Amino acid sequence: MSATSGNPGIGRGAMTWPQMLSLVIGAVYLVVGIVGFFVTGFDNFFGHDTNETILGFEVNPFHNIVHILIGAAGLLLARTLAGARTYGWLLGVGYGATFVYGLFAVGQTWDFLSLNWADNWLHLVSALAGLAIALGPVRTAVGGTTRV
Repeated sequence: MSATSGNPGIGRGAMTWPQMLSLVIGAVYLVVGIVGFFVTGFDNFFGHDTNETILGFEVNPFHNIVHILIGAAGLLLARTLAGARTYGWLLGVGYGATFVYGLFAVGQTWDFLSLNWADNWLHLVSALAGLAIALGPVRTAVGGTTRV
C-alpha cells in the first residue's frame, strides 16, 4: 500500500472536493482574522457590542484570534482527505456550538465573542459546510467507486 493510497489524487496534483472546500474556508477565515485586527486593534480584547464590523459581522480581538486559528487549521488539514474530514468535524461541532451560544449571547454583556445576528447565521452556514466536508461522499478517479 502506497503512502498516498488512502487519498485519491494526492501525488498527482489533484485534491478531493472536501480538501478544496477545507482549503477555501480555511483561507477565508484566516484572511478575515488578520483583517479583523486592522478593524479592532488589540484593545477591548473580550469586548461585547464593539460596533466594529467586517462586512456586517461584528468582531473583537478575541474573535479575530479564533478566526485565525480556524483558518490555519483549515489550511493545514486540507492536505489529506482524512485531515479535511477532521476539519469538517471541527467546523460542524465548533460552529454548531457557537451558533447555539450566539442565540443567547447577542447583545448580552457576557458575550466575549461580540456576536451579532449576521455572525450567528454565518456560524450556522459554517457548521453545515463542516458537516458536508466531514460526511460527503468522494468519488475516486479510478474505478468510479464512492468513498465516505
